[in-house]
Amino acid sequence: MPELRKDPVIGRWVIISTERGKRPNEFLQEREPELGKFCPFCPGNEGKTPPEVLAFGEPSREKNKPGWWLRVVPNKFPALQIEGTLDRQGEGMYDKMAGIGAHEVLIETPDHNAHISDMDDKKVEDIIWAYRDRILDLRRDQRFEYIMIFKNKGAAAGASLSHPHSQLIATPMVPVRVRQEMLGGKQYYDYKERCVFCDMIIQELDANVRVVAENDHFVAFEPYAPRFPFETWILPKNHDSHFEDMQKAEAYHLSRIMKTVMRKIKLVLEDPPFNYTIHNSPLKDSPLPYYHWHIEIMPKLSKIAGFEWGTGFYINPTPPEEAAQFLKEAE
Repeated sequence: MPELRKDPVIGRWVIISTERGKRPNEFLQEREPELGKFCPFCPGNEGKTPPEVLAFGEPSREKNKPGWWLRVVPNKFPALQIEGTLDRQGEGMYDKMAGIGAHEVLIETPDHNAHISDMDDKKVEDIIWAYRDRILDLRRDQRFEYIMIFKNKGAAAGASLSHPHSQLIATPMVPVRVRQEMLGGKQYYDYKERCVFCDMIIQELDANVRVVAENDHFVAFEPYAPRFPFETWILPKNHDSHFEDMQKAEAYHLSRIMKTVMRKIKLVLEDPPFNYTIHNSPLKDSPLPYYHWHIEIMPKLSKIAGFEWGTGFYINPTPPEEAAQFLKEAE
């Protein structure tokens, strides 16, 4: 059973995942998956994954059989386990609990070599709907406080399989990074009575020096103080604190801007490894006037080294204004 342990200094929780444990000689250099290697996510291999919890496919299709165009399955090697109780305990001055949560894999397409920028528009929209459906289902579990949806592409970004997929992890607490964003948003709102993210959108659209793309419902831009080269954010233009409240028109426009941004990143940076994360409000919070859900896309172009780890400062060699210009001009 995994275990959650709390850092008593800054309140950060860490997953001690015994199920995924490695011996010292197993921590190898990152390697891209081998070409031609067996892929459990490809059609015909449905029996090699845990049973699906959601699938979009042909109406006549049998569950856990071919004929799907999107599947969601529990992670075969989960960071957190869904069975059990939290069992909160103290160990002297320290706090811990059982590693309870949900860890799922969203297999985005049957095509092993697909890239999101090349997918059919409707297929990208289906990915968004699948994210929403899984949040709505899992938030009914009262043990869970937060769901992080993320994608790792490439070995340098943490992916162990090259087949297009993303993941979600439901946790029994709100991550420190999200709490920091919420606290900053609350302090700004208490002072100005406005959402800091909404103000960012207005300023970025007005200045138009870091904007990469926009449509009726969304804007993508390089943040003013990015941690990484070509870090790109996507935000809804209208204030919305919860991703799962998305309506049909918004999902349509989000799929289009995601394809546009990912195509530009692929072209300009020659298909780099990347991560993206969806920063959402906690599951049990009502709509928040000071927090704005958003997607953060981070190409893996630089290494985090001693200075960054020791200080929390990031050294970014590419000004966001230059990055935005490169991406904006890419077609």
